[in-house]
Amino acid sequence: MNDSPERLVNPKSQVDDRQDQSIRPKTLQDLIGQDRVRENLAILIAAARQRGEPLDHVLFYGPPGLRKTTLAHILANEMGVNIKITSGPAIERPGDLAAILTNLRAGDILFIDEVHRLGRAIEEVLYPAMEDFALDIIIGKGPAARSIRLKLPKFSVIGATTRLALVTAPLRARFGAVYRLDYYDFAAMQKIVARAARVLGVEAEPEGINEIARRGRGTPRVALRLLRRVRDYADVRGSGLINQQISVEALDLLEVDPLGLDEIDRRVLRTVIDKYRGGPVGLSTIAASISEEPDTIMDVVEPYLLQLGFLERTSQGRQATRLAYEHLGLVYPAATPGDGQAKLF
Repeated sequence: MNDSPERLVNPKSQVDDRQDQSIRPKTLQDLIGQDRVRENLAILIAAARQRGEPLDHVLFYGPPGLRKTTLAHILANEMGVNIKITSGPAIERPGDLAAILTNLRAGDILFIDEVHRLGRAIEEVLYPAMEDFALDIIIGKGPAARSIRLKLPKFSVIGATTRLALVTAPLRARFGAVYRLDYYDFAAMQKIVARAARVLGVEAEPEGINEIARRGRGTPRVALRLLRRVRDYADVRGSGLINQQISVEALDLLEVDPLGLDEIDRRVLRTVIDKYRGGPVGLSTIAASISEEPDTIMDVVEPYLLQLGFLERTSQGRQATRLAYEHLGLVYPAATPGDGQAKLF
């Protein structure tokens, strides 16, 4: 099974998430959560305005679904400039990037999602564009080839990545501001879901909102997706009001448990616990055991399990913790003398 769009709690963007654009915050004041990042961005914006300059280049990193794209739009709105959106995989040739850069106007923002997937040849074109606002073009081939440098208007690059370690050091060094986005706490998730319900015209009680926020995995994109599914359930099986009972019934039917884990999360934990005595076990072995791609486990499933403290990364592999056993209603095994798999939690 691959990382299919049918997985409700998949934090990566899906087709129906485009509905969330209507409830996307437009300014820093509307943004809920990420207080440290928001304060730093407010200073960055104020300083750029005061000097009459474009924003410095900004890099956002963290798990998917934490509003990196939303922050790019907010920066464009706050600065009153246009934003051009692309992604690392979409820029296949240096000429593609050159076409984008030559169409930018002074102050514009170029947002590159999945910036870690840019090709090396494309990065070589991007370096002088970010540093010197210039585009080096080679005309001709062989001994007759010559290089021409075109001046570009001053613009800002905003990059987003879920894999900071895969962003090359030269590219990372050209971003003047680098911010990590963390999972949202429960209070922020409550406010995000409540605001979305108001904007969508959904009648909801605080208890129903809280249940959705609790199972939203600290990820706004997931919580808003759950809100839409609970709204459907409330319209069909209830009176349209989202209360705690309706939320619990709908989310239980969707197999999203009180901590936001779904069937794939539980399969990963049970594989480590049942098949490999709690670990340690390698990532590739886990992926093969449940017919998933290792990248899917590492990028989509594992970050939240690590955040909850259900998995530990060791030099020998992944290991289930006591919390994982307790959540699944299993007895945590005591270490036995001479057992090479003894657990040292």
